Amino acid sequence: MAGPAYDKADLERRMAGAVESLKHDLQGLRTGRASTALLDPVNVTVYGAQMPLNQVATVSVPEPRLISVQVWDKSNVGPVDKAIRSAGLGLNPIVDGTTLRLPIPDLTEERRKELAKLCGGYAEKAKIAVRNVRRDGMENLKTDEKKNGLSEDERKRHETEVQKLTDATITDIDAAAAAKEKEILGK
Repeated sequence: MAGPAYDKADLERRMAGAVESLKHDLQGLRTGRASTALLDPVNVTVYGAQMPLNQVATVSVPEPRLISVQVWDKSNVGPVDKAIRSAGLGLNPIVDGTTLRLPIPDLTEERRKELAKLCGGYAEKAKIAVRNVRRDGMENLKTDEKKNGLSEDERKRHETEVQKLTDATITDIDAAAAAKEKEILGK
């Protein structure tokens, strides 16, 4: 007989993963200072596959308002340039051989608002991931009730647990997004 389908620890781990992923995404949103994390979300299409930028180039910050991207393979300079331009980061690389220099422009009010909106989008993506984990947990509880002899009362108690975990995680997501928006808007 298979064990219970419901695994609280697994749900907690997956929900925490959604929050970590959000925090990582938010780190990549710039606040006017150069940071290598800014380019973390950039994926480059090279060798017929999507690869993270850091697997085809070395990213460094030689100055507070400049990011340097040293592309390892000369044939990848074009795709890297294109990937950075189309990533919606508002950066325009200056190509110099196999090095791309990315000056970090001052944030305009309009750009700050765009970034704050992006923040909200990342938070929404994380909430969807959390709701999917919640749904899996609820379905597993119903399966356990049908197949593994979980009583209705136990199922309801566990469902309440899952909902509390979901609510707490959503609160964490909102807090992380709000803090980043505040930082971006300079308030």
